[in-house]
Amino acid sequence: MAEVTLTAALRTNLLSLQRTQSLLDLTQNRLATGKKVNSALDDANAFFASQSLTNRASDLERLLDGIGQGVQVLKAADQGITTITSFLEQLQAVAQEALDQANASGGAPTDQTSLEASYDELIAQTDFVAADSGYRGTNLLDSGDLTVTFNEDASSTLTVSGVDFTTGGDLAISAADFSDATAAQAALDEISAALTLVRAQARSFGTNLNIIQTREDFTENLINTLKEGSDKLVLADNNEEGAKLLSLQTAQQLGITSLSLASQAQQSVLRLF
Repeated sequence: MAEVTLTAALRTNLLSLQRTQSLLDLTQNRLATGKKVNSALDDANAFFASQSLTNRASDLERLLDGIGQGVQVLKAADQGITTITSFLEQLQAVAQEALDQANASGGAPTDQTSLEASYDELIAQTDFVAADSGYRGTNLLDSGDLTVTFNEDASSTLTVSGVDFTTGGDLAISAADFSDATAAQAALDEISAALTLVRAQARSFGTNLNIIQTREDFTENLINTLKEGSDKLVLADNNEEGAKLLSLQTAQQLGITSLSLASQAQQSVLRLF
C-alpha cells in the first residue's frame, strides 16, 4: 500500500486537532462524572489520598451505628431508673404509713395486711422494670455491660458497667414486714439506701450518656470533614470545566478551518495541469 505523504502544514494542523479532541474528551468526561480525577491514571497521589479518606469515613460510619445503639441502651436504662425511682418512692410512702400506724397503735399497724400486700406488689413491679429495661439484648439494670467503640482500631472505647437493680440484688429490699414500728423503720432504712444508690447510678449513667452523645456528634462531624477533604482532591469545578469545553470547541472549529485552508493550498497545485 502506497504511503500518503502530508505536508508540514497539514500535519501540524492534524496534530493540533488531535490534541484538542483529546482535551475535549477529558473535559467532557469530567463534566459527566463531576470528577477531575477518575482513576489513578489521572493523578495517582490525589486518587489514592481520596480513597484513603473515603475508606476511613466509611469505617467511621459503620462505627457510628454502634455508637447510636449505645446511646439507646443508656436511654433504656435511664427510663428504667426513672420508673424504679418512682416505685421506690411509693414503697417509701407505704413504709412511712406503716410506721405512723405502728407508732400510733404501739404495735402492729392497723392496716398491716393491706400495707404489706401493697408493699410486696411494688417490690414485684420494681423487679419487672429492672428486667424489662434492656435494649437489643443489653440490660444495664440486670448486670449487663456496654462497650462502645469510637475509632477504627478500637483504641478508643467506653465501657459502661451494669448493675443489678432488682430488690434481691443491689437494691437489697426485703419482703414486707410491718409487724411493729422497728420492722417498719428497717424497711424505710432499706428504701432510703436503695434510693441513694439509684440516684447515684442515674448520675453515672447520665455522665456516660453525655460522653457517648458528644463522641457521636464528633464522629459525625469528622465523617463530614473526611468526605469534604476527599471531594476536594477529586471533584471537578463545573464552571471551570464548562469554560474549558467552550474554549476547546472554539479551538476545534478553528483547527478544522485551518486544516481546510492548508488542504486548499495543496489542491491549488492541480490547477496547473
